[in-house]
Amino acid sequence: MSDLIVERHVTANDATLSAATVTVDRQAFRDAMAKLSAAVNVVTTDGPAGKAGFTASAVSSVSDTPGTLLVCLNRGSSVYPTFQANTHLCINTLAAHHEALSTLFGSPSSTEERFAAAEWDVLHTGSPVLRDALVAFDCRVEEVVSAATHDIFICRVLAIKQGEGTDGLVYFSRRYHAVRG
Repeated sequence: MSDLIVERHVTANDATLSAATVTVDRQAFRDAMAKLSAAVNVVTTDGPAGKAGFTASAVSSVSDTPGTLLVCLNRGSSVYPTFQANTHLCINTLAAHHEALSTLFGSPSSTEERFAAAEWDVLHTGSPVLRDALVAFDCRVEEVVSAATHDIFICRVLAIKQGEGTDGLVYFSRRYHAVRG
């Protein structure tokens, strides 16, 4: 039954659907999301609650006026308390050669081990900026919205560092892929 996909056109007048009556199988959802390619990012922070970082593909532009991004973080993550307490972060978009760094920041490795694997700078907020990132967005967290198992951090971009690289790293079908620029 989990392989069955049902399509239904929903209109604003359709009162029969509600979150309580419609669900999808968790594994079917994960399998479907594996078909959604996404840029790979390492999100970092450093502040009163300490330094932390994690790998994220759930990053999106919200607006260009003012420059605003969102990033999603599981509340069960070991780094969640640090990101929740600090008021800023940096979204470092990874280049094709950063696959090992992405894997490290997605593993249960220590903070020290993660940050020792690359060279870092800082911009406006003091959050670590990956020196050879494709691009880094230094941000202030403006709002946090809870949804299901995650918090959505709505972030105002305060500074941008453009990198020299042109080839990006994406995650698709549960594997890394280089994308030529």
